[in-house]
Amino acid sequence: MPQQFFDSVLSLIVKTSTDLPPDVRAAMKVAMAQEAAGTQSAQALSIIAQNIDQAADCEGAICQDTGMPTFEVKTPVGANQIEMKTQIREAVAEATTRGKLRPNSVDSITGENSGTNLGPGTPIVHFEQWERDDIEVKLILKGGGCENMNAQYSLPSELANLGRADRTLEGVRKCVLHAVWNAQGKGCAPGAVGVCIGGDRTSGYVHAKEQLFRTLDDVNPDPRLAQLEASIMGDVNTLGIGTMGFGGRTSLIGCKIGALNRLPASFFVSVAYDCWAFRRLGVVLDARSGAIRSWLYRDPASPVAAMADQAGFPRTGREVALRTPLSEEQVRALKVGDVVLVSGRMYTGRDAVHAHLMTHQPPVDLTGAVLYHCGPVVAKEGDGWRVTAAGPTTSIREEPYQADIITRYGVRAVIGKGGMGAKTLGALKDAGAVYLNAVGGAAQFYARAIDRVEGVSLMEFGTPEAMWHLSVTDFPAIVTMDAHGNSLHKDVEQASAAELSAIGS
Repeated sequence: MPQQFFDSVLSLIVKTSTDLPPDVRAAMKVAMAQEAAGTQSAQALSIIAQNIDQAADCEGAICQDTGMPTFEVKTPVGANQIEMKTQIREAVAEATTRGKLRPNSVDSITGENSGTNLGPGTPIVHFEQWERDDIEVKLILKGGGCENMNAQYSLPSELANLGRADRTLEGVRKCVLHAVWNAQGKGCAPGAVGVCIGGDRTSGYVHAKEQLFRTLDDVNPDPRLAQLEASIMGDVNTLGIGTMGFGGRTSLIGCKIGALNRLPASFFVSVAYDCWAFRRLGVVLDARSGAIRSWLYRDPASPVAAMADQAGFPRTGREVALRTPLSEEQVRALKVGDVVLVSGRMYTGRDAVHAHLMTHQPPVDLTGAVLYHCGPVVAKEGDGWRVTAAGPTTSIREEPYQADIITRYGVRAVIGKGGMGAKTLGALKDAGAVYLNAVGGAAQFYARAIDRVEGVSLMEFGTPEAMWHLSVTDFPAIVTMDAHGNSLHKDVEQASAAELSAIGS
């Protein structure tokens, strides 16, 4: 393949990572209009809207978790797919070098990060021949937080709050409702789901993910599935999960369902959950030159209207300013629902850091510290570093460790998304600490709250998993778990469970 194929794929990767397609923007605009001003969901949507604009303006990653690059490629008969795959891999590596993709390819045995997004199984490239003369390349970037909220059901099955799901379309509906309810804020709501009815365990998941390549405003050609999609959208947005699981009117912006034949003994329902940062684009290429003939999902000639009508965090005057290190008195004065603006130093810590701290002393003094569940995208600048994307990761993965780390080292605040469990909630109450929920996916917005990188520890874990020492100013977050045993996540989950039970009855 000529050099232009590489250039075209690189352009596709950059645009997919940094500029949401028009159908997703339109759906998020609708979500913004439905939330009452001043609510937690409205504030979160305001941050999301600004983040979308900022990412497009600076060609920065919309979310710091740029996910697992998954390509769907259609080629003419006789095209050299081996060479195409080679150039796709080279384009992925180059996009990673440029900071448009975060290094996300980790050896499953050693835990070592390749640093290039290349390795066995990454990126994912699916080829299909067709009888057209051009090449179609579609790309979806689906992050780990929403990937972890995928679900697969084997019917018949008993579902929490919904009862029995039989081998019927009604049973399928219950499965999808359950999957969205279970995702709560951990999947960065409002999200979208691709669903496959049938197939085997492998093909079901693949086909479910393929449904996410449909536009959010299309109509299913199968009237039975079109009706089911509409029914689910109507029901799921009455659950009250809302943006980031804060409570609100919009929990899902799209539901796309396909069906495959199955074995008589099997009836699988596979659900691929995607977050609001629904990064999916495509290009049609000239088969001889590799040049882009046209874009899919977007028209580059059409100007994109701004999502946000203001800059900065929408303040009410009730925000609580915090400067690190924090005292127990400061933290115990906070309560669920408070909006805080954090300034001073904070430290990042994800899965590898938390596991390390269970058996090793921390490389820095964490007394009174803020620990941020974040794997940033960073760029080397001279002898230092600059953070280019820095939204929160899903906190529940750290539940096995968090309580011990809080009590051992005197951590006063943890920032992440999606909330944590009962063990951490107990430690917050006993030790006098607090959980702060930042807005998932808002990587550009939060990067702008970071003044500088003051240092880095545990670099042997790779840049996403290292402990970064950050200086921040007015970093906004919402108290969702306080030092008095209260949890907004628990409250929303219980309230939405009651709504789910009403729908299922």
